[in-house]
Amino acid sequence: MAVGYGLNQNLIKEQYFILPLVKVKKMRNMYHSIQILLVEDNEGDVVLIKKAFSDARLANKINVCRDGQEGYEFLKKMGKYEDAPTPDLILLDINMPKVTGLELLEMIKQEDALKIIPVIMLTTSTSEEDILKSYQLNVSSFVQKPVEFIEFLDAIQQIQDYWFSIVKFPPKLAFS
Repeated sequence: MAVGYGLNQNLIKEQYFILPLVKVKKMRNMYHSIQILLVEDNEGDVVLIKKAFSDARLANKINVCRDGQEGYEFLKKMGKYEDAPTPDLILLDINMPKVTGLELLEMIKQEDALKIIPVIMLTTSTSEEDILKSYQLNVSSFVQKPVEFIEFLDAIQQIQDYWFSIVKFPPKLAFS
């Protein structure tokens, strides 16, 4: 039996066979348009999030609502939102005026037509109570917004890598 010195066959397989498949999969998803609803009251965060998604060159449409009440109206297609698209993914801040992110999350999860939409809490909150309450309300993920600019962009990139390269979304017909 021959013993290879310093040559890891698994590494060779990964480098030549697995990694190119990941790149192909990411390229394939570039052409799949994802509807995102961003419910965020901080204009600076809205700009950063939109920029991070734009830099990834993914075909995403981001609709922005500035508070939980506006987010609910968008989701329920009320008033000026009667023609709003149903989002594939919701990014939700917790601390907002009128209706908080936790209150909106609770409303979403009580509606049969909305509860299957994945919701990511993207917030500055570090409160264990907020984290626990979010998961009790069936949030898909809880992500704390980093304070540093580069770390913030990295967090958005990681959200993209996971949600748009690996996850399968419910079919659109499930929302009818």
